[in-house]
Amino acid sequence: MNTIELTKPTRPLLFEDIPKATAKIYCDDCLNALKNLPDNSIDLIITSPPYADQRASTYGGIKPDKYVEWFSPIAKELLRVLKDDGTFVLNIKEKVVDGERHTYVLELIQEMRKMGWLWTEEFVWSKKNCFPGKWPNRFRDAWERLLQFNKTKNFNMYQDEVRIPIGDWSKSRLKNLSETDKKRDNSKVGSGFGKNISNWVGRDMVYPTNVVCLPTESSNKSHSAVFPVGLPAWFIKLFTKTGDTVLDPFLGSGTTCVASLNLDRNSIGIEILDEYCKLAQERINKETK
Repeated sequence: MNTIELTKPTRPLLFEDIPKATAKIYCDDCLNALKNLPDNSIDLIITSPPYADQRASTYGGIKPDKYVEWFSPIAKELLRVLKDDGTFVLNIKEKVVDGERHTYVLELIQEMRKMGWLWTEEFVWSKKNCFPGKWPNRFRDAWERLLQFNKTKNFNMYQDEVRIPIGDWSKSRLKNLSETDKKRDNSKVGSGFGKNISNWVGRDMVYPTNVVCLPTESSNKSHSAVFPVGLPAWFIKLFTKTGDTVLDPFLGSGTTCVASLNLDRNSIGIEILDEYCKLAQERINKETK
């Protein structure tokens, strides 16, 4: 059990009695707190900032037309604190305005590229238990973006840590291979599989796709938007190793810190609202190993 006292803004909460990893929570404005972090000190940043016009009752809400202006100074600080071989994963979603999807996410990607960020990949979080819904010109979204950014092309990535069982489909698909399957080209990018289906024979575990299928959080834990612990955990395993440091500059109820500590990674969280700082503290005390 980790027991501590809540500290004043700009000072971190310290969880230093954890044997293998530590956590800090800064109860402060994101931009202010980031300035306290040294250059090139973070291995992975994963976060879900308030989306445009959402969480207005708790975070005020940012208008779609002002979103890039609001997030750009934060993105510059994140670029500074991330290690050259680190990764930034941004969970974000478009806003529908007057029946049309707003372009603020695309505009943010372009602006971040101008800063020096490399937009290296886009993952999709598929929400397995999303409630159904219908609007006059669309259906409910059952997915969200997870944008991967890096400072260089040479970043740490531990793909074997997120391998998955090949699945029952292989029993029939790989049983009787056609000559075409056997002659297709091998991969030219080092995956070892490529289009030659015979390369899959005898393998129990394979690499996943860039679609991460996880249910939404069933209990909101007194927070307006909680993603499941499994979501940051998946990226923590993919992009970090034991002892690395994970940052969530919009910590909310503390999900990223919980996932990090349970995987023996150090973590830093930033949250502007005192009530959520306290909630994150309670969750860490209760849900970490």
